[in-house]
Amino acid sequence: LPTGLYKKVLVILHDSILPYMNEPTLMIDFLTVAYGIGGAISLLALNGLFILIHQHNLEYPDFYKKLYSLLDPSIYHVKYRARFFHLADLFLSSSHLPAYLVAAFIKRLSRLALTAPPEALLMVIPFICNLFRRHPACKVLVHRPHGPEDMSEDPFIMEEEEPSRSRALESSLWEIQSLQNHYHPDVAKAAAVLNQSLSEIEDDLSALLELSASELFDKEVKKKAVDVPLEFEQIRGLFGKKNDIFAEHFSLD
Repeated sequence: LPTGLYKKVLVILHDSILPYMNEPTLMIDFLTVAYGIGGAISLLALNGLFILIHQHNLEYPDFYKKLYSLLDPSIYHVKYRARFFHLADLFLSSSHLPAYLVAAFIKRLSRLALTAPPEALLMVIPFICNLFRRHPACKVLVHRPHGPEDMSEDPFIMEEEEPSRSRALESSLWEIQSLQNHYHPDVAKAAAVLNQSLSEIEDDLSALLELSASELFDKEVKKKAVDVPLEFEQIRGLFGKKNDIFAEHFSLD
């Protein structure tokens, strides 16, 4: 199918087509092929696959490997970002997932976050915090006292497509620590949460998934400015010096 037609079908498939089919499992081949195409089409196929896996017992052996491969730098910029992270949150909610798999997702998301825009960071940092709450075994990524001193010694293999071979559990989250010095104060504040012990209650991501750059800008504009008292010496001459010869010939009035 043409790429445009794939997108039109997949956008409505999960709520306008599958619920009205007598045998939704007939769409297994179509969705698995679409999921393997990559890019935005794979992201859109996630909705339909989730329904088949959750409600119709579809087994997809390499599902998490494929989901992991979808994490690339564009994931924070695509139009369907909110839909992807909503479903990724559901897929990673099970407490039965192995620690190495969740650690690989945490580490890859953190590495990609280094080049992400602020509105995406304000969503993905709470997302990562929720993963730590569900999978305490992954907290070794934060509390590793003898981590690598040089970032080039990070054992994590970013290019590895198989999560089990990425060596994520041997690494540390220096990426999130670097975001604590981010130019946007809200991002720095959100990243600093990992410095303290996390609460047991998960963060609500629903309001953050659709966050846009314009909303962040409007929020900053609406902030009330605080008058900061300053001490200064009043200028008395052209160049500000008390006994300046120019003060005799030039006036500031």
